[in-house]
Amino acid sequence: MKLIKYIAFFICSLTILGCGVYSFTGTSIPAGTRTFQVNYFQNNAPLIEPGLERDFTIALQDLILNQTNLSLVNSGADLTYEGEITEYRISPTTAQSNSTAAQNRLTIGVKVRFYDKNSPDEEFDQRFSFFYDYPGAAQLVGAQKATAIDEIFERLTQDIFNATLAKW
Repeated sequence: MKLIKYIAFFICSLTILGCGVYSFTGTSIPAGTRTFQVNYFQNNAPLIEPGLERDFTIALQDLILNQTNLSLVNSGADLTYEGEITEYRISPTTAQSNSTAAQNRLTIGVKVRFYDKNSPDEEFDQRFSFFYDYPGAAQLVGAQKATAIDEIFERLTQDIFNATLAKW
């Protein structure tokens, strides 16, 4: 009976230790990685939306903080995210018979440079983009604009997270 307890304890220990690199959020953070930094994303889009760069930088920081146990630092991090907002564009997606837009699309694109001090082969320079469609008769102002930007940022930051830490 004692032998069975030891075997069960040994198997449980191996199972728990085997999950050490995996987290329940689906991340695969390399051993020794403890910190990250998100440098300020400049807004280099042809159409400037005030505050967009600050809001995007904070959204990316918040997502990584909420989905990992990494600590946010200002310099010397194990993982570094930097880049710029390259696109902020409103364009018609469908037209009506009277030459007006039936639907418009807000598109935001960012270029991200990712550096990993512990795994340089994982580093990249990549563009991410997402959009929000809204009725052509509507004006994208106030709460609707905030909702559109939040939805786009949610998708962009999740795509960046997946490419860097979840490896999806």
